[in-house]
Formats: sequence, structure tokens, C-alpha cells
Amino acid sequence: MNYESVPSNVLTGKDLDYISDMFEWNYIAFKKTNTAVGIVNDVDIRSCLEKSVSLFESNLVGVLNLLESRGNNE
Repeated sequence: MNYESVPSNVLTGKDLDYISDMFEWNYIAFKKTNTAVGIVNDVDIRSCLEKSVSLFESNLVGVLNLLESRGNNE
């Protein structure tokens, strides 16, 4: 087995900074899009925004799950 191609199970400070940024980008997008859902009257646009809210929420959960699974491997 070539161990150079197997990623380390350790999160570096740089990894955590990037993951933190990913979470923040999705959280801000989630909040702004969720607010827009309550403002927009057009049904088609509201539907698209609602789908976006679900996507951002799923991304947030994915980041949290990533962190949780890494924490359980110690």
C-alpha cells in the first residue's frame, strides 16, 4: 500500500481554518437566504430560495458531521 496517497487522520490548524470558513460561508448564506424566503412574493423564486436554504443547511450539517467524525477517531 502506498501510504503517501492516504490522507492523514489529523486535522491541522490550516484544515480547521478552512473548515471554519466553509461553515461560516454556508451559515451566512443560510441566514440571508432564509430571510429572503419571508420577503419574496414570487412563488417560483421563493421555491428556489427554499431549495437553497435546504442545501446550505445540509452543508452545515455535513461540516459538523465531518468535525464530529474526526473527533471520534482519536
